[in-house]
Amino acid sequence: MGSIYLIRHGQASFGAENYDVLSPLGFQQSAALGDYLDQLGVRFDRCVSGELNRQQDTARATLARMGHHPTDQPPTIEIDSAFNEFLADEVIRAHMADLLAVEPDAMQIFGNASNHRAEFQRLFSYVIGRWVSGEHEKEGLESWQSFIDRVQGGLNRLLDQASKKDRIAVFTSGGTITALLQLIIGVPPIKAFELNWQIVNTSLSRLTFRNQDVALASFNSHVHLELLKNPELVTYR
Repeated sequence: MGSIYLIRHGQASFGAENYDVLSPLGFQQSAALGDYLDQLGVRFDRCVSGELNRQQDTARATLARMGHHPTDQPPTIEIDSAFNEFLADEVIRAHMADLLAVEPDAMQIFGNASNHRAEFQRLFSYVIGRWVSGEHEKEGLESWQSFIDRVQGGLNRLLDQASKKDRIAVFTSGGTITALLQLIIGVPPIKAFELNWQIVNTSLSRLTFRNQDVALASFNSHVHLELLKNPELVTYR
């Protein structure tokens, strides 16, 4: 039986002009994950990342802390856009006119999200609910179903290319992990997103597979952060 380790990227730059940059804390979280996996003796046969900087930088920082036998070569980081996050900014913009009808301060809240975290989460949850429902499609915006199909394609490629006992790391994002949860355990999308809000930066969720059969073995493990006994290391954005 093989394993796919779904690893959410480290803390990015929430509220900054460019979110797709690992924060110093994100690098620290990634190093902690690498140290923990090294202590467990985990070795990856393959390592796959989405295209985003925060995903690839998490992969590099994690692998750099994992020891390798002198005769071994660490796996090359393969890039597959199927594991990119959905474009949250575009989802928000596409639904903004509808949102302003019920929340006149939405532009201000989204424009200064780092100072309005609770309000941002409330409004973002509302927008996500509209998006995943499939009842409010917007021209030019990737739909939830299209996102699911994209992620399914990435999973299918992994399984098609895998040997039966491979350990495969996938460095990705919370939304992508949410899509995979829906595909594997069959929860409704809005319920899957209730799990999404709990996914910790650099957490591990493990899938097991035999041929094309996939099962969820564990979800959102972040013991590598808890062992350091620093609550500030446990973040969600």
